[in-house]
Amino acid sequence: MRFLIAGFGSIGRRHFRNLKALGERDIILYRTHQSTLKDDELAAYPIETDLRKALDYRPDAVIIANPTALHLDVAIPAARAGCSILIEKPVSHSSEGLDELKAALQEGGGRLLVGFQFRYHPGLQKVVELLKLKEIGRPLSFRAQWGEYLPDWHPWEDYRKSYSARADLGGGVVLTLSHPLDYLRWLFGEVESVWAYTAHLSDLELQVEDMAEIGLSFENGPIGSVHLDYYQRPAVHRMEIVGTEGLIQWNNADGAARLFRASVDSWESFLLPSGFERNELFLAEMRHFISVARGEEPPACTLADGMQVMNLVQAVHESSRLQKQIFLNHHARA
Repeated sequence: MRFLIAGFGSIGRRHFRNLKALGERDIILYRTHQSTLKDDELAAYPIETDLRKALDYRPDAVIIANPTALHLDVAIPAARAGCSILIEKPVSHSSEGLDELKAALQEGGGRLLVGFQFRYHPGLQKVVELLKLKEIGRPLSFRAQWGEYLPDWHPWEDYRKSYSARADLGGGVVLTLSHPLDYLRWLFGEVESVWAYTAHLSDLELQVEDMAEIGLSFENGPIGSVHLDYYQRPAVHRMEIVGTEGLIQWNNADGAARLFRASVDSWESFLLPSGFERNELFLAEMRHFISVARGEEPPACTLADGMQVMNLVQAVHESSRLQKQIFLNHHARA
């Protein structure tokens, strides 16, 4: 199978290395050479700066790892060309053009997987299992928190020039740290309403918001909140779910899921496999994408899922701007 990788920033390089680790060698790079990373390891691979010429190699699968605002510039032509696509989250910086991408996929016949890698996290997969088994009864409320100091993400580059910090490239904390908006939908189903406040609070030099406080009400009942920020030290990424019969906690620091059963007044911990590393999420995602591209499995996170996250992002900004609750039935369903 032939792969085309669009973009060679940190995530593009990770996907490149993981493809090679999985035994794939037929790889083409489409680049604008804006990355701040060294590219010495690409000497044996074709590199194109023109998308049409890159697609002339007839790749079977395209991995879209360029800045968020440029995703659809690659995804739509690739979809029309019949390629299967792994598109990094979020699918774009706005909902504009997503219907065109959906039509292009139908025209070309390829499949699309959205790169929300936390769907492959063993701890979160255990949370899904515990909820399905009703181990805490009926979920009532939740709290997710993700704060991380932006200048520490890529120490080799000026954070102010990164896509995460720039409005023109689709940055901002809501888009960049949108994973909880996806995995909470995975856990609880569709969101009924959103209320939110976003702001630039820190001293970081940014064109975008660096904090979001988001309230979500789900159609199936749970109500809770998501906090996102670019300035917290030390970094924190965790979640807690309260149910009628107990409590579930997940913390990305150790990756474990923990269950409190009220009926027996005791805790049970579900630890990660020995030696687990963060890259295992991306390796699992890439294995799945290869199966998707071969037609062996349906995508675990579809374009419809990605479009629903974009609906949530749009609702967050709308709620903050208008200072009102936004009901998702006012937004087009994917």
